Amino acid sequence: MRTGPRLTLLALLPVALAVTGCGTETPGGRPAPGPAELDARARWAQTDTDHVYVTEAEGFEASRMASGVIGDDGFQVMYLRKDGVRLTVSAERRPFTEKECAAADTAGPDGCVRDGDRWYLRSSGQHAYVRAENGLRVEVAAPLAVDRAVLRGAAERTHRADAAELDAVLPERTGGGQPVERGDLPPVGDGAPDNSVGAGG
Repeated sequence: MRTGPRLTLLALLPVALAVTGCGTETPGGRPAPGPAELDARARWAQTDTDHVYVTEAEGFEASRMASGVIGDDGFQVMYLRKDGVRLTVSAERRPFTEKECAAADTAGPDGCVRDGDRWYLRSSGQHAYVRAENGLRVEVAAPLAVDRAVLRGAAERTHRADAAELDAVLPERTGGGQPVERGDLPPVGDGAPDNSVGAGG
């Protein structure tokens, strides 16, 4: 039973940076790229700018190197803490429903409950906040080592990335103009994405 986000990561650029989400300037102070360039970078990465969501969580920094496409054209941003704990924000076109909550393989009777305008899911190893927005499943997930209040705060601050935030987490296009190689495609078989899951949805 699916109880977690599909952690499909791309080995992109070895850069770790904080995404704080204000204005149209990059952290370095230069103007963010225009919409056409950001759209082109998203298409190159096989996603859509509308599928890139970011957040803020104390002690965590977003890693472009560990962020990338999930599912068909969803996107996931991974946030890392100095002790190695990971928090992920993902959005993809498979909205979460109450029916799915009832069928979720969670830890105990309170493993999938309504919490404000989101659903809270808890499994044996991870927990997550999930909401449906504009036809997307927007999920913030972390190991149980991350306090629920911290996770809830990150979920409340999760929003669609602005230009500066898109510039921070989308991969840069490389020479040749070919789409980025999907890290979730197996080397053998029919080439279907590897949709193995963790906990949370």
